[in-house]
Amino acid sequence: MATGILGTTALGSATDATVYTVPADYFAVVTVNICNRSTQSRDIRLALAAADAPTSAEYIEYNTELLGNGSLERGGIVLQAGKKIVAYANSTDVNVVVYGIETSSPAAV
Repeated sequence: MATGILGTTALGSATDATVYTVPADYFAVVTVNICNRSTQSRDIRLALAAADAPTSAEYIEYNTELLGNGSLERGGIVLQAGKKIVAYANSTDVNVVVYGIETSSPAAV
């Protein structure tokens, strides 16, 4: 079981990045913060995905404008084992931090 910061990354330009994957036999409750370190706006995407390349149905943010020096936070996200937090930005100077708690899933009854 882990708590606190579960994943971080500085996004590359126009490339999907898997920031966090829930371990097998665990579930997680997380908050995702996306920070634009540039003074220029960036378009960002955020997905709760089954794979490193999200399908269109897995996005919770898509080409959302993140103003210069701005941030976006999504909380209360509950993910089952194997799910991934995948982020994207159309340019550099954007970082993503995933924090929360992961705990072992109860055994099937």
